[in-house]
Amino acid sequence: MAVDHITGREGELEAIDKLLTDIRACSGRALVLRGEPGAGKSTLLQYAARHAAPARVLSATGAEPESGMAFAALHQLLRPVVHLADALPGAQRDAVRAALGLAEPAAAQDRFLVAAGVLSLLAEAAVPGGLVCVVDDFQWVDQASADALLFAARRFGSEGAGLLIGTRDAAGARQALRTVPAMDLAGLDATGAREVLAACAATEPAPAVVDLLTAATGGNPLALRETAGLLSAEQLTGRAPLPDPLPLGEGMAGVYGEQIARLPEHTRLILLAAALEGRGNSHLIRAAGERLGVSSDALYAAEAAGVVDIRLAEVRFRHPLIRAAVHAGASPATRRTVHGHLAALLSEAGDHDRAARHRAEAATGPDEEIAAGLAAAGERARARGGYADAAQMLAWAAELTPDGRTRARRLKDTAATAWLGGHPGQAQSALAAARDLAGDPVLQAEIAQLSGRFELSSGNAAEAMRAFLEAAERAAMHTLPAPTLQADGRAADGPIGSGPTESGPAESASAPGASVPGTAASHSAAHVHAPHPSRTGEARRIVLALLADAAEAASYVGDTGAAIRIGARAAELTLPAGAPAESVEPVEPEKSADAFLRDILTGMGTWHAGDTSGGARLLRRALAIVPGHDGDSDEGQAAHLLWAAAAASLLGESDAAARHGARAGRVAKVSGMVGTLPVVLENAATAERMNSNFALSAALSHEGLALARETGLDNSVAAHLANLAVCAAIRGNEDDCRTYAHQALAIAIPHRLGLRAAVASYALGLLDLGLGRHDRAHERLTALTTAGPGAGHPVVVWGSTADRVEAAAAAGDHAAARTATGFLERWSAHATSPRARAVLARCQALTADDDAATALLQQALDLLDAGDDRDATSYDRARTALLLGERLRRNRRVNEARPHLRDAAETFHRLGATPWEQRAQGELRAAGETTEAAGPSLLAALTAQELRIAQLVAEGVSNKDVAARLFLSPRTVEYHLYKVYPKLGIASRTELARLLR
Repeated sequence: MAVDHITGREGELEAIDKLLTDIRACSGRALVLRGEPGAGKSTLLQYAARHAAPARVLSATGAEPESGMAFAALHQLLRPVVHLADALPGAQRDAVRAALGLAEPAAAQDRFLVAAGVLSLLAEAAVPGGLVCVVDDFQWVDQASADALLFAARRFGSEGAGLLIGTRDAAGARQALRTVPAMDLAGLDATGAREVLAACAATEPAPAVVDLLTAATGGNPLALRETAGLLSAEQLTGRAPLPDPLPLGEGMAGVYGEQIARLPEHTRLILLAAALEGRGNSHLIRAAGERLGVSSDALYAAEAAGVVDIRLAEVRFRHPLIRAAVHAGASPATRRTVHGHLAALLSEAGDHDRAARHRAEAATGPDEEIAAGLAAAGERARARGGYADAAQMLAWAAELTPDGRTRARRLKDTAATAWLGGHPGQAQSALAAARDLAGDPVLQAEIAQLSGRFELSSGNAAEAMRAFLEAAERAAMHTLPAPTLQADGRAADGPIGSGPTESGPAESASAPGASVPGTAASHSAAHVHAPHPSRTGEARRIVLALLADAAEAASYVGDTGAAIRIGARAAELTLPAGAPAESVEPVEPEKSADAFLRDILTGMGTWHAGDTSGGARLLRRALAIVPGHDGDSDEGQAAHLLWAAAAASLLGESDAAARHGARAGRVAKVSGMVGTLPVVLENAATAERMNSNFALSAALSHEGLALARETGLDNSVAAHLANLAVCAAIRGNEDDCRTYAHQALAIAIPHRLGLRAAVASYALGLLDLGLGRHDRAHERLTALTTAGPGAGHPVVVWGSTADRVEAAAAAGDHAAARTATGFLERWSAHATSPRARAVLARCQALTADDDAATALLQQALDLLDAGDDRDATSYDRARTALLLGERLRRNRRVNEARPHLRDAAETFHRLGATPWEQRAQGELRAAGETTEAAGPSLLAALTAQELRIAQLVAEGVSNKDVAARLFLSPRTVEYHLYKVYPKLGIASRTELARLLR
């Protein structure tokens, strides 16, 4: 019968009991117990497992030999409940099964999709009484399993699932677990030490002996127990002196080392096989012993010596330090021999991944066959979503690769995989090593492209642009007979770079307020694992892709001069035969994609150079053949949609840009592209904001912000913060707006992210405008027009024009209002959408006399009413109706003014645009209409996550699919819907769909 009294750990026991109580009450919890070997972590974890009932207990223990095997610990933990995976959403189910080796991955699997599946599986396993996951020796848990478990733990809500972790106080483990509540297990005091010694010794220890042993062991319970067994009764009672030095002089490892050294050679040899095998598979350990000439009796001798426990078909060391002592006590040659036998046995059993690792451990130098096997194992781990562990194997494969060029390519693959696994330091180191070895110019270009992607994700966007341009130059120089760019991105006719002024339409890089173009494929595993190209068509495609990357970086910076030169270089590329040219005919998807991208880049460059007619023709031709239907990957489809959004916005058609951006977000969500998702969500969130869905836009940015922070995409963090600042400004949440904006600027300015900096600054100007601080708004919004690349952005100059005109007019600077309106007139010259024409008419009204202004504002309303989607333009309609109502009231046409003011007030209320609603209500009162303070909008009562769930359910998406798209468990979705319905005063999905429409 187990004894539950654990000496000296009352505080830890209380914390564990609290965790178990919370889990039984359906509250998710996680706790880390941290301490040195022997501190009692395992004892406390066993206590939790014994007292968890009625909650289910799942357990796993990290093993050092398997610390690099992707999902090894997860397989151990989830084995008893893997049958519940059938209840998961399809994408999550397939990801979990592939990660656990129960199915082949359909494609490269994202690590967060696996993690979302683990969360859902744990939620299923928690029914009905709760679930406690107990993971010991977390410092040796493979990175893929650790990532998935911690992802789930951060999202435990009402599932009744908990995670209890035991780990040594290692630097790596402390960093990985920094977001989880932790308790440090200190050594026992003299009172606790006396209890431990008394329980382990045959006699009561003397107080002086207790004090000496407590000091010598640091109060470590395991050290005290082991020491007690090494001392005589006379020594414990103080009648005989203690050994000098104490047997613990080298710590517990020394004690166990001496114990192992006293065992017979054959016993030590089979123990070494058990230590290197790692999983405790007695059949495999015995088979390895037979190859070493050791009988199974040696294993039983080890058990009799108290070194291992043998239960059923499993061999377990009594303590991990014993395994370490066995390993340390063997010579390198002996370890290599045992590894070799284990590799052969595992190969015969079909376990090629583990065989590859043991074969690598047995290697005495570079060997291509061994390296290729290890690289293949790494690729299989990567395909299952175990990027961090795959990167370790790929790096190891590179180390064992004799050929320099092959080693460089494997190092490049290591870098890409480590980046996707959330280890940027390893990625940069591997890439630097690959760069030093790569003599092939095309491989050098690929390495430079990858370096640029790293920089664009989390570093200086201007540096990323230069890296892409240099890579394009090198690839073109060796493969294409065409004029070249200089390595630093400058051309003979002058420097790249021009600031966002109001000289004409050449100032904009893309969509109004959108993050452009944010190609989804840029951050995906498929993108960075491109096959080695030929020197013809594939080389052209690499150059085109590099130019697209450079254009994306230039758009982040706000460098229109670079866009001009990139467009000119793209125009020089000769596409494969059959690619569409002047006419749009059905062609192969690959050729269509090349033609689409070249037209986008060339059209943008032409537009920025001042030939807006020529640029518009190319952009419209590209928009007519947007790839993404047949034969295109999800990543490619999302990327093309984002380029289409950039092209549409350059034409002044924000409605079309919003449609493309929102669709890109849906593609990414449905396909489970989590690695690229933070970037795609930037555009989707902006699109929803442009479509007047401010609450949904903010919810998307909250989701994107969390994922961007978890994946280390700092520049995407800035993008989501900036969008949240704009949404807060529209709602009049001044504190939130300033916080988000300043946080965004803190990243954007040093990273030369002119787009993000400009959006954040725009949010502050819009906040002032909404709150009636017109002079300050005029000052802020005007400052956007003179900020240079890296600090401002031309896209925001255009996107903020209507607000700038209104601020200038309200501040009495009519000359500035007319100048801004003239800029918008030039910009909108090629726009055909009713929305673009309506915004222009609204601006023209603010600089016209009363009669003309009234007619123009009415014209703007008529245009917005004629559009395909009145909901998408509701914010613009309300702003226009407010201006028209104000103008009519001031002209004493009160009866005509009231309907417009009332419509504006109601719309602003529905959208949650509080300062604008208050302005409209004030105008209504001035028009003689009694108004009552409206209650908060129903949607304002929902949290960001509740709103996202409600929106998807209203679209007809099932709970399972909602869970898959939002990386939640289906039970979490059900729980949130249970709270959403009463908040909105509804009782069914049908009512929810009607309300959100």
